[in-house]
Amino acid sequence: MTPKPLKRHKALQPLSREHHHGLLLSWKIRNGFNKNIDSKRIKIYADWFFETHLMPHFEMEENHIFSILENDNELIKRALAEHRRLRRLFSETEANPKTLSKIEEELEQHIRFEERVLFPEIQKVASEEQLLHIEKIHQPESFKDNLEDEFWK
Repeated sequence: MTPKPLKRHKALQPLSREHHHGLLLSWKIRNGFNKNIDSKRIKIYADWFFETHLMPHFEMEENHIFSILENDNELIKRALAEHRRLRRLFSETEANPKTLSKIEEELEQHIRFEERVLFPEIQKVASEEQLLHIEKIHQPESFKDNLEDEFWK
């Protein structure tokens, strides 16, 4: 029998909701490719998403969440390395389909890693005080999508 997944502490729930939007980005990129959409259109949306949602999310995790575990923790090292890699992929200026495809795959894998492995580990060791601090500084934002070009529909 597989153990029941740990219920996400309410302090981490807004981050999990943001992860959901990140998974939707991967889905939108995939859908765009399936519909043979010009990669420039997909890149415009991906860049907007990265600047508007992913960068603040990464900064929140790196400055306030990851520090709950030790810096030399392998899970934190992996998460930081994946953040660096994703930043590099997003910073490419060409609308290269291969790069967009890597973003789609690696972002999804990264989010699944954080949700299934890293966050449960952080939640296990975080003190109530640390979780309250996160809750106080990270108010759930209402997600506003960029619907100028809904290429994925």
